[in-house]
Amino acid sequence: MAIKSTIFKAHLSIADIDHGYYADHALTLARHPSETDERMMVRLAALALNAWQLQAMCQGDGTLAFGAGLSDPDDPDVSITDFT
Repeated sequence: MAIKSTIFKAHLSIADIDHGYYADHALTLARHPSETDERMMVRLAALALNAWQLQAMCQGDGTLAFGAGLSDPDDPDVSITDFT
């Protein structure tokens, strides 16, 4: 039987003065059994550092999402989907 992913919940409050982006994000992260805690935290940091692009690229009409991670190496770790 395969080991299942570990689910983590995070509440991220971003105050990006340089880009004028201020928002709260409720996140659910799934950590693959072979993924380290450090890599998961780097994915979370990448999302926080790129969250301002939601406003810049999508005018707030989009979503940030984590990719499949180690399960699919071709899938990006963090992606922005524009609904417009």
